[in-house]
Formats: sequence, C-alpha cells, structure tokens
Amino acid sequence: MSATWKTANRDMFAAFMCDDAALDVLRPVTADMGWQPEKCNKGGLRNAIQSLSIAASPAILMVDLSESGDPLSDINALAEVCEPGTVVIAVGQVNDVRLYRDLLASGIQDYLLKPLTPGQVRDALVQAQAIFASPKSADGATVKRHVSTAVVGTRGGVGASTIATSLAWLFSSDHRLPTALLDLDVHFGTGALTLDLEPGRGLTDAIDNPSRIDGLFIERAMIRANDNLAILSAEAPISAPLMTDGSAFVQLEEEFRHAFEMTMIDLPRNMLINFPHLLADVNVVVVVTELTLAGARDAIRLLSWLKTNAKHAETIVVANKVHSGIGEISRSDFEASIERKINYTVPYDVKAAANAAKLGQTFVAANRASKAGAAMRDLGTAIIASGSDGEVVDTKAKGKPAKAADKGGSKNGGAPGAKTSLLGKFDIKKMLSSGKAKAGNPA
Repeated sequence: MSATWKTANRDMFAAFMCDDAALDVLRPVTADMGWQPEKCNKGGLRNAIQSLSIAASPAILMVDLSESGDPLSDINALAEVCEPGTVVIAVGQVNDVRLYRDLLASGIQDYLLKPLTPGQVRDALVQAQAIFASPKSADGATVKRHVSTAVVGTRGGVGASTIATSLAWLFSSDHRLPTALLDLDVHFGTGALTLDLEPGRGLTDAIDNPSRIDGLFIERAMIRANDNLAILSAEAPISAPLMTDGSAFVQLEEEFRHAFEMTMIDLPRNMLINFPHLLADVNVVVVVTELTLAGARDAIRLLSWLKTNAKHAETIVVANKVHSGIGEISRSDFEASIERKINYTVPYDVKAAANAAKLGQTFVAANRASKAGAAMRDLGTAIIASGSDGEVVDTKAKGKPAKAADKGGSKNGGAPGAKTSLLGKFDIKKMLSSGKAKAGNPA
C-alpha cells in the first residue's frame, strides 16, 4: 500500500508524553519535519488509548510508558484502538533488555530511553517515516501460491498432531516456505508444546474478538518457531467452554493465505463436526489412522463425509504407528474396508518419539534418519507438489497420481457410509483362522 493511501484520512504524527521535558525536546523536532507541534499531547499511554478510541489513529504514534504499570498489557490495549499499519514508537525510563525485546515482539517499531535527545528522536521518526516511503517487494498484481492442508485423526492418539507439526516444520525448514501452523485443539493442543514454545493468547484473543483479526494481528499474535514457521495455538482453561460460531477460524485462514505460502491446520474431529466450513478453502486433507477396527470404522465415516462436504480437497490416507509384525487388521483388509489405497504408512518407532520429546523438537526434525521420518518427508513432498498442479502425487509411485482401491475389493461392496455391518467388510473367518494358526505355533 502506498504512503498516500495510509495517510490520506489521518494525521501523519501524534505523540502522548507524560512530562514537559520530553515535550520540549519533541515539539521542535516535529516542527522541523513539517508536522504540527500541537499534535504532541500531554499524557501517557492511557491517555493515548482514550483519545484514539474516539478518533482516527495517526500514521506514526509516539507514546510514553513511564506511568504504565504493565507496559505489555497496555500496548496490547493500544493495538485494539489503533488502525492497521500504524507505526508505534514507545518511550520509557526502564532500561531492560527483556522489556525491549518483548515490546518489539508485540509490534512496536522502536523503544527510546529517557531523557530524550533531539538527535535520538529525529532518527527514530525518520526511520518510521521511511516505512511508508519504501517500495513494497510484493507485487499486488501477482497471485501468491498457497497450499492449505488440514490433518485429521480418525481416533484420538493416532498421531495426527505429530504429523501436522512435522509437516509444518518440513515446509519451513527443508523447503524454506513461509508456513503457518494453526492448532485448533483450543484446550489440549500440543502444537506449541511439541516445538518447545509457550502458546500465548493469540488464538483465544482471535476467538473472543474476530473483528480484530487482520495482518497486524497475525504478526503480533503468532509465535515464531523459526524464520519461516509461525504457530497459533492455545491452552485455554478447561473450565472455559469454546463459545464461537467459527468465524474467527475462517478469518484466520483468510489472513494466512495473504501472509504465508503454506498453512497447516491441526484439526480435531470435533472441530470438523462443529465447523464444517473450515474446509471450504483447504486444498489437501490428510486423514491419519491406525490399522485397527475402530480406526477403519471412523476412516470410512470421515472419507464418506469428505467426499460429500469437501469434494474440492484432495484426500491422503496415512496409516501411522504401523507395527512390523502382526497388527489388529492387515493393510489389505483395511484397504478393502475403506475401499481405497493407503497412500503412506509410517512405521511405529517409540524410541524416535521419545527422542523427539526429550529434545523438544518435532518428530521429523529429531529423527531424520528414521524410516518414519522418511515417510513423513515423502508425504510433505506430495503435498507441496499438489500446490503446483492441483493433484496429489504419490512419491513412491514414481510421480503417478494415487488411485483409489478397486471397488470390488470390499466384500459387501456399496459406498462408504452405507448401512452395512462393518464386520461384514472383513473376511472374519480368514482373520480368525490365521490368528489361531499363529497362536498354536510354538515359540
């Protein structure tokens, strides 16, 4: 956006200082820069919040934190009344590196220590003014490539969050793609925990105030995991039920499309049920399951729901925690049940999972040499490829699109979700006889 647009309907500069000494330094500098000295007001941050709640905020705002008991909280309150794009310069008398970093992380442009000097003030204002004059690197005429992926587990504990965080880390680290990770398990999410981060209040603030969600809010609310990965999650009190119509989540996804190239959504099953519109603009849905009877039942239900309600999205089925020996259901029987092929299998590796937890890293970051990590990297490559041609590619099938299983593979046939017995979809006699034979074989 141009500087003219940003300043057309509001003042270029305003300041709120607590003491006359600061005002005496500030007013001559603003006059030299061609701004109105009378825009330098007496009163600190709280006065600024009160004034800007009823008037348009300036392009550049200087506020005094000297009388603020909780500067970070007050800065957040200021953000609620400031228009997007306002450049804020804070002034204070506390010389604390941690406070300085926290203020910068909250979105302010600079922090100046008292007593102020004319040169110090002039340099800060010139740098702030340069933000509006600098050309933007992004060309508004070009459409930014973006792939949105939702990861859904058929059951709790199948490892959907492990795969979601690993994929987000792969996109940001190995592929250098700006990536957003949205953990929608508002009460028990583990996205931030997996990355050894504090979740913050960004997601709960977004749910409480959907109208506040914009590019500036995203920049302030999201927690940075690395240069290309930002996460939005929460650990809401379990005594506080989720009270939302889901509009905040849709607005967040919209802002992610503008700010990132990849969006990874860790989507619990209950959120999918309550807010089906979350998948309206999702490109890829990864269904994570275990090879169990319950997993097969819920995979059938989820795949049937996706076929009806998210036809636009490509669906990838991932079997996670697959044991090398005999399991509850064989892969072939599972595929016959869900009437399609499993795209990727991730081997069960409890040592690798424990290693990742101890290191405070995602599974794939801590276990690059493991077979499970290799499977996740193949999955990530397929998702990225889907963004270029709109078709999910099975990387193990030499670039050929993954095809659904032959419909004749099901014992009873019929579409997923049809009212037939789940047990009828398996050759129970065959499973029982093979199990007895193995049980009767002496060790």
